[in-house]
Amino acid sequence: MSLFDDDDPAQAPARSQSTGRNRWLAIAAVSVIVLFFGISAFAAVYTDALWYDAIDFSSVFGTVFWTRTALFVIFGVLMAIMIGLPAALAYRTRPYFHPADDIGGLDRYRDAIAPIRTWLLVGIAGVSGIFAGFSGAGHWRTYLMWRHGRDFDKTDEFFKKDIGFYVFDLPWWHYLVNFALTGLILGTIGALIVHYVYGGIRLTAQRDRFTRSAQIQLSAMVGLILLVKGLDYWVDRYDLVNGSGPRLDGMTYTDQHAVLPANQILLAIAVICGVLFILNMWRRSWQLPSIGISLFAISVLLIGMIWPAIVQGFQVRPSEQDKEKPYLAANIKATQDAYGISKDNLEVTEYTSQAEADGASPEQLDETASSLPIVDPAVVHREFEQVQQGRSYYSVHEPLDISTYEVGGKERAVVLGVRELNQAGISDSDRTWTNLHTVYTHSNGVIASYANMRGADDKSESSQMQWAEGDRTGQHDLTSGQGKFQDKVYFGEDSPEYSIVGKAPDGAAVELDYNSEDGETRTTYEGAGGVPIGNNFRQLMYAIQFGSTNFLLSSRVNENSEILYDRSPKERVQKVAPWLTLDDDVYPVIVGGRIQWVVDGYTTTDRYPQAARDSFAAMTDDATQTSAGVQTLPTDEINYMRNAVKATVDAYDGTVTLYEWDEADPILQTWQAAFPGTVMPKSSIPKELMEHLRYPEDLYKVQRYQLARYHVSDPDVFFSGNERWAVPEDPNDDNHQQTPYRMFLSDSEGTPRWSLTSTFVPYNRPNLAAMMSVDSDATSDDYGKIRITTGFPDDTQGPGMVSNEFRTDKAIADEVASFNRSGSAPVWGQVITYPTAKNGILYVEPIYARRATASTSGYAQLAFVLVSYDGRVGYGSTLSEALEVALTGAEPTPPATSDPDEEPAETPPTSGNSPGEVGQLLEDARALFAQADEAGKSGDYAERERLIAEAQEKVEQAADLISGG
Repeated sequence: MSLFDDDDPAQAPARSQSTGRNRWLAIAAVSVIVLFFGISAFAAVYTDALWYDAIDFSSVFGTVFWTRTALFVIFGVLMAIMIGLPAALAYRTRPYFHPADDIGGLDRYRDAIAPIRTWLLVGIAGVSGIFAGFSGAGHWRTYLMWRHGRDFDKTDEFFKKDIGFYVFDLPWWHYLVNFALTGLILGTIGALIVHYVYGGIRLTAQRDRFTRSAQIQLSAMVGLILLVKGLDYWVDRYDLVNGSGPRLDGMTYTDQHAVLPANQILLAIAVICGVLFILNMWRRSWQLPSIGISLFAISVLLIGMIWPAIVQGFQVRPSEQDKEKPYLAANIKATQDAYGISKDNLEVTEYTSQAEADGASPEQLDETASSLPIVDPAVVHREFEQVQQGRSYYSVHEPLDISTYEVGGKERAVVLGVRELNQAGISDSDRTWTNLHTVYTHSNGVIASYANMRGADDKSESSQMQWAEGDRTGQHDLTSGQGKFQDKVYFGEDSPEYSIVGKAPDGAAVELDYNSEDGETRTTYEGAGGVPIGNNFRQLMYAIQFGSTNFLLSSRVNENSEILYDRSPKERVQKVAPWLTLDDDVYPVIVGGRIQWVVDGYTTTDRYPQAARDSFAAMTDDATQTSAGVQTLPTDEINYMRNAVKATVDAYDGTVTLYEWDEADPILQTWQAAFPGTVMPKSSIPKELMEHLRYPEDLYKVQRYQLARYHVSDPDVFFSGNERWAVPEDPNDDNHQQTPYRMFLSDSEGTPRWSLTSTFVPYNRPNLAAMMSVDSDATSDDYGKIRITTGFPDDTQGPGMVSNEFRTDKAIADEVASFNRSGSAPVWGQVITYPTAKNGILYVEPIYARRATASTSGYAQLAFVLVSYDGRVGYGSTLSEALEVALTGAEPTPPATSDPDEEPAETPPTSGNSPGEVGQLLEDARALFAQADEAGKSGDYAERERLIAEAQEKVEQAADLISGG
């Protein structure tokens, strides 16, 4: 007889024919739904496996998949048993005769349940098991960290346990205890309901309200709940070093002297109450368990809640600084260690400048500051797009990136923008599935300009953008000596969702290609990043995955075809290293004649004992931040961060390579053990790549945020808050912090260092408090060393004050007003704070002019460079001119152009100015437009785009002749 059977199956109600038919219809409907979702899930898993195999990271897929599957099964089955077995036992031990005083219509419920009793129990247990299984599968990171955890070789201040216990072990123990509590409570509730429905519990009876079997089962289960709750109290005590408070995070005086003892007392009471309930299995009275549970409830209220509040209010608050001093000292030390801002990594110097403008030479200052990044990457995005040779389906990702390259034997700061494919620029009539996914598959090349607005010789200065050689693609200057340059970009920040590559059935190339040398041609992808989809089964799977029948119907999908997808660098790195938090700023480098994307990966946790925990999004927020990076924690709060990995993604074939960076990081070592062979050793980083690696921005911003408070090591000074700093607001955007900037800074010996730099102001004050820079050159022995300059006089202006000074200067205000009158809008760039070689502070801010129209084709051109030095303000079309004006009072020259929508100065001039020549150009353009129209009608859209671009060039040449005279 089954555990779920009736006493007499013959007495079960007869099933009508219609009932059976309805049941089969319901089963069929459920089966169809399950089949649909099952096929979709299988397609997702199958295509994922193919993707990982194509890029040689199958081990990552296998580890994650089988770990999640095992956890799903184990915890799903456990939860189903913990819920289903108590209910089944309660039913099995029910009284055979229902009491005469049964009220409430329970007979009706029993009769209604009888036909579906087994299915109901299995269904409830099964659904609960499924939810629990998904919960367990979602904790695969927690399990793997517990399974492979390493020691930090550091202990916390209070429990003297290795930090690895808190980071790797404690989260898993929390999950197990909470899972057990949840299962036992739900199982007890289920058993209670079954006992009540079937007469094991009679609330209206005068005596013997519980049958013997009900009392035994419920006593045992409540006893287990209380024992597990005692275990929960034992585990929770270690969370005190990660608590949050208004003054500090971690253990406090109240925690150690009230909460921790209360926790231990409640643990003991919970265990005693649990034992009393278990002993009640052999007694007929609930008296002792009732007394025990009442004592437990009162203790939770008095000892767990009221007593800590009394200690906090009457012992701590009257002398908080003295009481909390040792705990604050521990918090400061732990925070500095956790964020890598301890004294070992800091170099603090005092500002001692006596520089005055009267003794300063404009030439000497210009030579000192010649490398300043006048080009603001956040502003000139549209100007970069204007050099796209008229192709509407190309764009440049915003914001631009800045890096260093050796040009003419000297390191130069270069602003880079990868030419990306922008399918939104394709006309609506051409946006067919074939074009979007098989023709327009990639882009070509990079665009580069010198960040200091000086030419390749680093001397000639101009108010116009100084483009790198090579048709503004940077190929000559940036790829010198690297051999043939692979300029095709199939994997980028703005790449399409997916592309089908490979030759057509007749062997013809079908992908549209463009470069400055050959114009538009046809090409075929030959990289290793695609997934072959030559057979019908794979085509079916991808048709389901991407929701398109064209995978099965289009002739462009054939035995030669491969599919490229998950193409952004962050997507690819996140999939092969799902344990990393990724930097928001992905940047391109040119190495070995190829474009490589670099992605900085972080290991983070919110479990570092006693360290300050803050929102990752809040710490990294600034005027150019687009997102908070890819997170791996359930919340965005962290209290530990390391730049553990430098990852590269090849822009042509999508190859992902993970390089170990912080070799001492225990979290990285843990994940290397969990995913062996996926992270390459640091020693294998190519020398050429190492030269372009840089200090990551998100790590810098997090350290900057924490140093605003935790540069203070003395608890008394920290508590008073007198030395607290703040990151200044961006002068052009009050809602965000100022963006750090990259430039060459001279050290105390006058050696220029490629640095990431920003400033601090005193908390709630605008003047300059300190400057923070970090050596950003990965080849330097001092890479990552944080340099802090303090001791500025109280009247030293901060960035916001200088920006306000620029805006209120009459001469500058008049020039800005002239922009508005001419139909242009001023765009204020980044305020750069630059300590010169003699430690005088030079402030520089560029102003750009942009046509104030609804057109999206307008771009910002540099109009003026503003400078402030020792209280003197000047402006000019170049940095040297602005310094001359500020220090000598010379008159500035007007901007090079009053119309920011003009063609940049680098456009090759057209000779002649005769009406006949203009007319010929326009006639040629008209003919080209007609040919383009015919090409479009015949279906040759690539030729149509080429002819339109050529016609547009003719029109622009004619316009130049008319306006140039």
